[in-house]
Amino acid sequence: MRSGLFVGLLMCVFLASAAHAGAWMREKGTSFTSLSFTANYFLETTNTSYLEFGWRDDLTIGADIGYATNSQGVQTGYGTLFIRRPLGPNEGQNKWAYELGIGAAWIGDVVLPHLKTGVSWGRGLQIKELNGWMAVDASMTWDVSYGMHLAKIDSTIGVNFTEITTGMVELYLANLNSKTYATVAPSLVFKPRKGKYRFQVGAESPLGHFADTALKLGLWREF
Repeated sequence: MRSGLFVGLLMCVFLASAAHAGAWMREKGTSFTSLSFTANYFLETTNTSYLEFGWRDDLTIGADIGYATNSQGVQTGYGTLFIRRPLGPNEGQNKWAYELGIGAAWIGDVVLPHLKTGVSWGRGLQIKELNGWMAVDASMTWDVSYGMHLAKIDSTIGVNFTEITTGMVELYLANLNSKTYATVAPSLVFKPRKGKYRFQVGAESPLGHFADTALKLGLWREF
């Protein structure tokens, strides 16, 4: 019973968590927020809210909150507070950072605290006249109550096609109870010329289970 609850809660974290962190630090006094929603044919949905704020140039703080509803109507959720700091001077093309977080996941009245650690790498990308970025975020989430853990590697490649349109492909990998799960998530991000928001439209497809492919909608803002 305990193992089953933990697996369900960690899968909520895997399926619903935002993937915006990266190795780049937020400049002092600036913020980034995003909201996202996914839904598939079986009416399984996820909702996430993500916030990061530049406390100092070398210290970013943030929160990652979300919940998921399965086809039977069972809801699970999580919340994680984190800090991110650079690894080294980060003066070259390659950026490195580490992340520490604390939070909890829940289902009904069952709450499981967790700790999270992570390391991120990123660099700019140039393809002829187009620019973009590559990023890899590796993390480990530990359940405090029962000592189980979830390992994740999230990889992203993004290309700015125009000043308005950006294309991204994300690959999420997770290992839980000796099983590996993979999801590919292509999307397009649109930024109106005079707007303050960016809009994301895409999909999330679990490899080997394409019938579970979900539509993804997102809203981003930097300020």
